[in-house]
This record gives sequence, C-alpha cells and structure tokens, in this order.
Amino acid sequence: MTTLVVCLDRTDDVGRKTGLRSPVVGWEAVRALVTDVGLADPEDSGVNTLLESLRVAQDLRDENEEVVVAVVSGDHESMVSADRAVAEQLDDLIADYDPDSAVVVTDSAEDERLIPIVESRVQVDSVDRVVVRQARDIESTYYLLKQFLADEELRQTILVPLGLTLLVFPLLATTVGPAEGAAAITTVIGLFLLYKGFNIDERLTRLARGTRESLYSGQVSVVTYVVAAGLTFVGLFVGALGVSGLEDTSGVVIPATRFAFDSVPWLAMAALTASAGRLLDEAIGDDPIRTSFLNLPFIVVAVGLVVRGFSAYFLEQQGQMEPFVVPANEFLIFSNERFVMGAGERLALFVVTAIVVSLVGAQIAASLSGSSDEDERNDGGSDGGPPDGATIDAADGESAAAAPDPGAVPDRSDPELTDGGADAAAGSDSPADRDR
Repeated sequence: MTTLVVCLDRTDDVGRKTGLRSPVVGWEAVRALVTDVGLADPEDSGVNTLLESLRVAQDLRDENEEVVVAVVSGDHESMVSADRAVAEQLDDLIADYDPDSAVVVTDSAEDERLIPIVESRVQVDSVDRVVVRQARDIESTYYLLKQFLADEELRQTILVPLGLTLLVFPLLATTVGPAEGAAAITTVIGLFLLYKGFNIDERLTRLARGTRESLYSGQVSVVTYVVAAGLTFVGLFVGALGVSGLEDTSGVVIPATRFAFDSVPWLAMAALTASAGRLLDEAIGDDPIRTSFLNLPFIVVAVGLVVRGFSAYFLEQQGQMEPFVVPANEFLIFSNERFVMGAGERLALFVVTAIVVSLVGAQIAASLSGSSDEDERNDGGSDGGPPDGATIDAADGESAAAAPDPGAVPDRSDPELTDGGADAAAGSDSPADRDR
C-alpha cells in the first residue's frame, strides 16, 4: 500500500521564495526545501507545514507503509491557473507512483480549497491542518469568522441588526439626544431578541400556512375564527369599559376582576364560535368526530361560568356589585316577596351549574362517540360477511359457490360451454393447437 503525503501550496510561496519549481518529491528533497524556505523567510508558516509533512511520512514509515512525500504548488497569478497547475502536478505524481491513498497537509483556508482537486484523483484518508502555536488564537478566530460569514442565516440575524443599529444611532443621537436614541435602540434590540427567542417567526409561518390551506380547502372554521376574533375584541373592549367605570381603587386586583367579569361572556361566545366551526369541519369530513371536539363547547361554557361566578363573588365582597335579587312572582316559592341571593349562594349556583354542564357534555360526547363506533362495527360486519349465493365451509374456512339457478341461460359466448368441455378433456391443449 502506497500513501502519498502531499503538502499543498496554492499561491506558490515556496517557488517565489526559493526559486524552485514544483513538485518537489522525496524525503531528502523536501528536507532540503525546509532549509531553503526557512533561510528565505523564517517567519513563514510554510516551514512548519513542510516539517509536518515529513513527520507524517515518518510515522507512516514506522507503521511499515510505503510513503511518498511531495510538495505541490500552484500559481500566484490567478486562482484558475493555480488550481490547474496543482491538478497537472497531481496527475503526474499519480501516474508515476500510483498511490492507493493520500494524506493532505495544509496551513491555511486558501490551501484547503485544493482538497476537492486531490479527492477527485485519489482517495484522501486524512487532512492535517497545521496551526502555529503562537498564532493559534488568531488562526482559530479567523476560521470561526470565516465559518460565521459563510452562514447566511447567521449573517441576517447578527450583521443586519448590527448594521441598522450603527446607522440609526447617529441619526437619533443628533435629533432626539444620545440617551433617547440609546433607549430606543436597546428597546428594538430587546424586542428582536424576544422575537427570535420565542420562535415567533416560525409560528407566524405555520399560522399563515395553515390559514392558506384552510382557505383553499373551504373549511367552515375560517369564518368562525374571524367571528371569534371579532367577539374577542368586543370582549376586551367591554372589559376595558368596565374598568374605566370604576371609582378610584388602589391596586390591580379589583380592576382585573372587573375586567374578567365583563369580558368573560364575550370571550366564552368567541370560544364557542371557534369550537363550533371546528366541530362542523369534523362533521363534514369523512372521519368520525373525535370526543375532544364534542366535549369542548361544554368545557368552554363551564369555565366561563366558573370565572364569572368567582369574579362576581369578589366584586360583591368589595362592594363593587349589588347582590342578585330574584323579583317577586318569578317563581312560585317566592311569589309574595323578593329573594336576595348572597355572594356565596351565587358562587355555589355558578359552580354547580358549571359542573352539571361539564358532566352533561362528557355524557353526550361519550354517547355520540359510542354510537359512531357501533355504526362502524355494524358496517364492518355487514361488509365483511360472505357474499350472496356463497357458503362458508367450517372445516377448511373456504367459501363455496352456491348451486346455479336451473332457469339461468348459459352464456353461449363462453368457448368451454359451446364445445362441450373438450378443452377440459384434452388437458391444456387448446383447439387451435389441435388444428395445427
């Protein structure tokens, strides 16, 4: 097995400093080249690359492998001519030594661009990049920046906001002041970081895709979602009006409770509208309606009742709401006088009603789901039965055809019926074969 240890020099630094033409092949020739390059430019990292090539070749020889060490240089005039020169030299080396594999030694990203040329001609087992120890941090930073700039998504995420910040800050500093400009820029950067951190862009993309698919498929839920959005805005507006009508109160508990009390009916109607649209889509579709969609409207009503009851209880305890009064002659039991329902009684009524609604919803969903499953089993049983006119043999499980109808007229176009079964008697030979 022959291994080619090749040192790549795309810009022909070796040739320009020593005056030698590449390729330089052989252990002694490369070792002499190290001295020439070191005397010409002791600070050149190419010296370390040549020494690394010799070290790799020596290690492979210690493992009883046949090694050919060579230095291949390009051209400093243009990159195209440099790559073609390297390709021509590699072809000559492969033709002379016929290596089975190659080990590539480089010292820069520029030289690593030649690796595909080597791989197109011989199998590359390893790539050894030489980094000078004194310049390790600088070299690593260079490769990190190079990889960073090659990623388009990172460029758009980091460089674009940074560039906009550097452009906008001087304008804001000269118009509104440095402090206000810095505050505005940090606010925008904070919003951008939250936008990327919560993956809002991906969520918006999925929402737009789902909306487009719903519009194209003609789903009813599209309309109900729009109506639900309108009801939601109405609920928020009504809740804000309720909060604005409060007297001066300290804290945020009472305003938040009032907002919930006034907006919950509208928000519950919005949720019911959206769930009704989704339920209609499930009913129109071919698949059976899932139990969760059947139970969702009842859950929405139950949650709305609970929130309404608790918010009314707290508001009545703080004197922000009058007790609930049942008028006279409304019910027979209170026909002579009004009945005043306290805060606790009202809360209990709402909670009990919510529990009853949720139980009724669960029962209805379970019954409808059970009936649909039973219909599917019945349909499957009728479809899976034996066909008309066929019986099932219990011994071997095979279905046998019933006896033919005596009054049925045979099909005269069938050749086996017209020739009296001659084909069956003669075996596999057809009448045409007998005629031949």
